[in-house]
Amino acid sequence: MGVLLLKSLVYGIIEGVTEWLPVSSTGHLILLEDILTLQVGTQVHPLFASEFWELFLVTVQLGAIFAVLTTYHTRLLAPLFKQETRWSAVGLWSRVIVGCIPAGIAGVAADAILTRICGKDMDGLFYNGVTVAAMLMLYGVLFIIAERMRKGKTEDACDLAELPFGKCLGVGLFQVLSLVPGTSRSGACMLGGMLLGLSRKSAAELSFFMAVPVMLGACGIKMLGFARFMLQNGLRMPAPAVLVLLVACAAAYVTSRISIRFLIDFVSRRGFAPFGVYRILLGAAVLIHYFM
Repeated sequence: MGVLLLKSLVYGIIEGVTEWLPVSSTGHLILLEDILTLQVGTQVHPLFASEFWELFLVTVQLGAIFAVLTTYHTRLLAPLFKQETRWSAVGLWSRVIVGCIPAGIAGVAADAILTRICGKDMDGLFYNGVTVAAMLMLYGVLFIIAERMRKGKTEDACDLAELPFGKCLGVGLFQVLSLVPGTSRSGACMLGGMLLGLSRKSAAELSFFMAVPVMLGACGIKMLGFARFMLQNGLRMPAPAVLVLLVACAAAYVTSRISIRFLIDFVSRRGFAPFGVYRILLGAAVLIHYFM
């Protein structure tokens, strides 16, 4: 049990760091999965371990989501309960929701179309070392190019609550690119935000805020599917599985709080180019791991 909880702790830490930095959590998970296999409840049902693993990979994001909500509660939550600031908060949330629409529609449509044609959804078709490595390196190069294009330009402060809806939609279209594993959802949003004229800080914060409805939706869908599996088979959640989820979510929460603050400070001073270099190196590591 102790080893199992230690593994879940490591997964939570990796999730908390890589979910917000533009480095692709998928790329890290591909390397981590072979090192730390998380088998829970194999004695409960022949399919429980695989079903729980799929649930785990999504619901561990809940810790990261709560980290955003607590870190930015003065902008996302608290204003909703004060009459004088409510409309500003509504304006911010409406822009976040608009930015999430393209990825929501594209994700559902792509999964449905690919499942009908190929018998596999996006992850089933593209979750492999070659695709992930290619996306890691491609967007790593794009980050470096984007930073060179911005070199010498002065960044203007931007109130996200007043950001034009067209730009929000534009960032949302970039988020669609993250449907391909290895792209990085946060990375695609940050890159799109920079190319559309947002400051590095504003692009990073918008990517954080847009993650909340997207990840909550994904968690909700995955939880419903898992609950259906449990009910159909007359199963109850074993205590070790509950502990694994709680430990991983707690670790993801703590490390997310740290990585969010680190990213904002880091990109304000040094930009995104170092992450581009890291992505290229990680992509090479994934290729080496995949073919050796």
